[in-house]
This record gives sequence, C-alpha cells and structure tokens, in this order.
Amino acid sequence: MEESKFFHESWYRIAGQRLALRSSVRVRRQLFRGERWHVLYDQFSNQYYRLRPVAYEFIARLDSSRTVEEVWKETMAQDPDGAPGQEEVIQLLAQLYHANLLHFELPADSAKLFERYKERKQQIRRATLMSIMFFHIPLLDPDALLRRLAPIIRIVVSPIGAALWVGVVSAAIKVVIDNFALLRVQGQGVLALPNLPLLYLALILIKALHEFGHAFSVRRFGGEVHTMGVMFLIFNPLPYMDATAAWAFRSKWQRVLVSASGMITELFIAALAVFVWANTGPGLLHSLAYNMIFVASVSTILFNINPLLRFDGYYILLDLLDIPNLQGKANQHLRHLVERYAFGYKNSRTPATSRQEAFWLTFFGLASGAYRLAIFTTILLVVADRFLMLGIIMAAVCAVTWVIVPIFRLINYLATNPRLERTRLRASAVCLLAAAVLVGFLYFLPFPNNFKAPGVLKGSEYAVVVSKIEGTINQILVEPGTRVERGKPLLRMLNPDLDYRIQEVQASLDEVMAMRQKALQNSQADLRSIDSLINSIRKQLEQLLEQKQNLTVKAEIPGLYISNTIEDSLGMWVRRGTVLGELVDDREYYFISVVSQQDVSQVFSDAIRSSEVRLAGQSNIGLPVVSYTRIPYEQRQLPSVVLGLRAGGEIPVSVTEAGGTTAAESFYEVRLGIAPDSGAALYHGRSGKVRFRLAPEPLLRQWYRKLWQLLQKRYQL
Repeated sequence: MEESKFFHESWYRIAGQRLALRSSVRVRRQLFRGERWHVLYDQFSNQYYRLRPVAYEFIARLDSSRTVEEVWKETMAQDPDGAPGQEEVIQLLAQLYHANLLHFELPADSAKLFERYKERKQQIRRATLMSIMFFHIPLLDPDALLRRLAPIIRIVVSPIGAALWVGVVSAAIKVVIDNFALLRVQGQGVLALPNLPLLYLALILIKALHEFGHAFSVRRFGGEVHTMGVMFLIFNPLPYMDATAAWAFRSKWQRVLVSASGMITELFIAALAVFVWANTGPGLLHSLAYNMIFVASVSTILFNINPLLRFDGYYILLDLLDIPNLQGKANQHLRHLVERYAFGYKNSRTPATSRQEAFWLTFFGLASGAYRLAIFTTILLVVADRFLMLGIIMAAVCAVTWVIVPIFRLINYLATNPRLERTRLRASAVCLLAAAVLVGFLYFLPFPNNFKAPGVLKGSEYAVVVSKIEGTINQILVEPGTRVERGKPLLRMLNPDLDYRIQEVQASLDEVMAMRQKALQNSQADLRSIDSLINSIRKQLEQLLEQKQNLTVKAEIPGLYISNTIEDSLGMWVRRGTVLGELVDDREYYFISVVSQQDVSQVFSDAIRSSEVRLAGQSNIGLPVVSYTRIPYEQRQLPSVVLGLRAGGEIPVSVTEAGGTTAAESFYEVRLGIAPDSGAALYHGRSGKVRFRLAPEPLLRQWYRKLWQLLQKRYQL
C-alpha cells in the first residue's frame, strides 16, 4: 500500500469537517469503456464535474451528520483496495470546493460561498491574463430563442437534414475539384490588406453559424444552452457558446455529434458558398463567398478538427477514446513519468488505468504540446508580418507565459514540493543534467544540414518550333518523339492566299519587264524609273517565295522533336508565331534550380558537399549532379511557368502579371549538370526538386540563422 493512501500531512485540516454536496447539484451516470462515471451538475452555476465510481462512492456518503474522516474510514472498510486515499480525498475535495459544489454546515457558510465565488472569479481572471490570446466574455442567454426554434432544430438535426447535407457537400466537392486551380490562385491575395475586411466578415459569419450548430445539437438532445458571447482569439473577437451541457448526455455518440456539429455546419455553409463563388463574376459577393470557403477550410483543418488543440476535435477524441479530461490526465501522466522514473518518487501514481490508456496519454501529451508550440509560433509570425508591434507584444507575453513562468514554477517545485522531500537532490541533479544535455545536444552536436529548391529540367540546347507564317497544317512529316538532324522537314503547311499573291506579283513583274523592253526601243529616259520598279517587285517576290518555303517547317537544331498538340492541330489554321513544338538536344541535360534569398548565401559560399535532383513522377530515382553553375545576380523571371503557384508549383508569383512566370520575390538561379546515364527518363521541361547537402552544423546554429534570416526578410531588421 502507498504511504499517501493512509497518511497525508494535511489530513488534519479536513478530517473533522462536516460537508456535503450542495442541494442544487444534480447527478447523472455515464459509461466510459464499460466503467460507470458520475457527472455532477450545478444548476446555479452551470458547472459540470466528472467523478469515477470510487470517488463518487465517497462523495455520495458525505452529509452534515458525519465528519470527512468517518466517511473515509467507512469507505476504506468497505473497499480497502479501491477506496481513495487521504491524498486523493484532499485533492478531490479541493477541486469540488473550488468548483463551488460543496456545502458546509457552518454559520458562515453563506459568506464562504461568496468568498469562494469571488476567489473563483479571481482565478478565472488570472487564467485569462495568462492565456491572453484566448479568453471569453459572456453576453447573452440564447435558451429562449432555441426553445422557439425547436421545430426547425428537430428537422435540421435528423436523417432528413443529414441526407441534405451529404447531397449539398458532395456536389460542392465536385465543383471544387473542377475549379481547384482557380481557387488556389485566388488564395494568393487572401491576406492582402484590401481583402482583410471581407476575410474578417466571413470569419464572423462562419463562426457564428458554427456556434449555433453546437447549440442546435445540444438543444436537440435535451440539453440547455445559457451562455453565448465573444471569444478573443489572438485578439480577434469571435462568437462562442457554452456547450458543457453535453457532458451530461449518457450516449457518447450524442456528445460526439454535439462536438462535430459546428464543423458540420461550417462545411455546409462553405458548400453553399462554393456554388455562389462558381456562379458569380468578380465582385463583392464573389469575394465574400471565397473568403467563407477559405475560413471554413483553414479553421476546420488547423483548429476545429485537430484533436491536439482543445477545440471540437479534442472533445470528439475524448469521447471516442473514453478518456475524460484527456488533456489534464495526459499532463498528470507525463508528470508521473518524470517523478517516478527520473526523480525517483516511488509513490507517484498515474491516472492511466491500463497500458493502452498510458500509451494514449503519453502520445497525446507530447504531440499536443509540440503542435501547440508550432501553431502558436506560426500565428505569431503571421500576426507580426501584418502588425509588427502587436506581434512583438504577443511574442513578449508568450515568452513570459511559456518560458519564464514555467522555469520559475520548476524551481519552486524542486525547492518546496513535499513530494520530493526524500529525492530533492536527485530531482535537482536530473534537471540540471537534462538542461546540460539539451544545450550540448543542440549547440555542439553536428546535424545534417540541407535544404531543397524547386526547379525544372532543360536540355543543354533546345529551340522552340514556331510557324513563321500563317497557314493550315496539312501534313506531319516527323512524328513527335523522333530524333532529327538540322534542316529536317517537320511538317508542311498550306496557304492558298500566298500562292495567289505570288502569281499576282509575278504577273506584275512580267508586265514591268515588257515595259522595259518597250522603253529600250522608244524612250530610254524612262529606264531608270522602270529598273527601280523592277527591283522593288523582285524583292517583294523574293519575300513571298521565302514565305512559301517557310510553309515547310524545318528543324533549326539537331535533337528530339517534342510536341503534345501537333497531332490535334492537323487541318487547323495557325497564326504566325504559333508554337508547334520543341527541339531538344537530349544528349545532355541540366537542372535550373530556383534558390530563395535566405538560402543563397550557403550556395555561393562553396559550402555544398553534394546534391541530388529528383523529378516529379520519378521521386524514387535520385539524379546525380556532375557540375554547378551559379548565376550571381537576382532574377524575377521563372525559368518555367510550371514552377509558379498558378500552374501548380510552389513559388508565389506576381498577382499583376498575367503569364504566371514573374516571381513575387527575387531569387537566384543555380544550374546543375545531370549525368546522362542516370537511369531515369529525362524529359525537357519536367519539374522537380534538388536537395543541397551542406556541411553538418549544430541545430541551434541552424535555427538561429533561419530565425535571423526570417526577421531580416520580413521585418528588415
């Protein structure tokens, strides 16, 4: 038996107290993994609290006629192994006390009630200040409105509503797939300053309907919603509602539906917005519809459906795993692992009831902490990118909240916590050693250092085949994919108008030549003007004959003739300058990589150890690089349109340029020679990526350099 089960140094403080649950508290039973739990609900404060059976057995026995110690001894006598120990009783009573669920048979109990109420409000205010990016302000009670909407709610939250939702969302997905390229291009300007008012309006509308989706489901299953208000998320006011009434639902599937109903509503509204966007031209309604689609998709993926943040996905996972208070238990379990195995505190107890639950608590605790850090860092950068001063303030608050405060709490915990009375020296030594190992790991140990850059494969020599004159494509002389020599005819075109013009000019020349013969006999003084006219007509005829020769399109360089559209163009009239294919010298290729400004310093400092190119569609084959050519000046024109965001690439392009080849930011070009016998199918114009491997470097130095480059790039520091 653990020592804390039968003895705790603070037991004397509560052993003689006579207390019980408040009369306003109602109890409901729930099942988690086949285990019975009890939900305490206080109608006065609209607070919910879950208890395990052994804890509820103790709480249910409390009344004003017996002391806490008498009740505890009674539960111990009845179930020595399952009954809560003194430490658990103290923690349980403290939690119920701060939740204002306990009643004291004392004259000053009313004063105690308001004192505890005031203390709870102060705790809430302190927690609000500590979580400055997420706090709530309640404004109204929507219960009366929901009662009036009950007939509509019964239709919406029903099989009929589900069938309508599936049909509308499925049709919208089809529209999104058909227009995905346009949606992606329009997304480049979603954070532009002129679009921010529409983006925020869409955010308000989507989130208001999201919260009403939760409220409808709660009301549909018999719950009550008494609080709606404003939640400040990253200083942005957004609507919210209190759906804690769902905690009392016995069916976990009802609780899951309540948690998911906000996202279900968002997707339905986004689906309707897709139809509006697809059937309207540029304008206010079109832009608002797009912003609603953007908000619904981004917020659902990054926040709502993600179980690593305490939003809808978290509560869905909680019910699916049947682990109440998953976040709190995960933190307790991680603390237990550290205390027991690192600090040597043998009496530490885990909240996990099985190995499977211990695995989930460990995984969730680590993953949620890492994800919260990543998402909040991203939010800070986005905010600072638009509002530098606000970003600095948020960064300072986060530094205090996430770094300074935890360090002071750790020091206080190591110095004063009674649980470490016998192992305090070991705990302090472990913490110091862990800090030293972490610093050494990050600052001294070399790690692989590399980065990737997009690019496109080009032949060492290539030429674009264009029509030098307009005409009808009459005959394809060389099939695409054939290797040809210089001057080889590729295709033949027809232009009857050109033949008529040649005949007309030839007739004019014949006429003028006859006039010259006549002038030789009668008027030699006119010969000079006639000869000038003859020369002019001959030049015109030579140009027309040259144009006729151009009707036969020939190869200007030796290489592989490539064209994806020429066979479909047979019999089609084409204008002068129309692209008819390409000629590529396939004996040698090079890869043109687009290197961003933040990575170019390493490329030009001769720090490259090796590099490898992988092409789209052949990512399993690494192409060795045999040579480097660094172009030492900034560029904005992409080597191929396929690298730009509009054509499916990853490089942002200028929104004012129609061709999609002008990059939004300047870049540097590095050309890499590719070995011809690489074993891959090399095609001119195929996109890919190159991985530059640099000299190994400690992680802390890599992170510092990238952070400094980011600050210089975004904020010109």
